[in-house]
Amino acid sequence: MAQNEWILDVLSDLNAFAVANGLTALAEQLDDTRLIAAAEIASMQDEARAPANGNKVRLEPNPQGFGKHQHA
Repeated sequence: MAQNEWILDVLSDLNAFAVANGLTALAEQLDDTRLIAAAEIASMQDEARAPANGNKVRLEPNPQGFGKHQHA
C-alpha cells in the first residue's frame, strides 16, 4: 500500500460506521471525501512519476498573441 493510501481505509471504516448507525448525511459526505482523497493521492503519484529533470509542459500564449506554444 502506498504511503498515503491508509487514509482511504480509515474513510471507508468511518463510512461503514455512519451507515450502520443511520448517519446517512455523514455517510454521503464520507463517500465524497473518499473520492477526493483518492483523486489527490493519484495526483501525487502522477507528480512523482514526472520527468526527473523537473520540467513540466506548460502552454502559454505566444508573444504575437496567436495560438500557443510549449515550454519545457
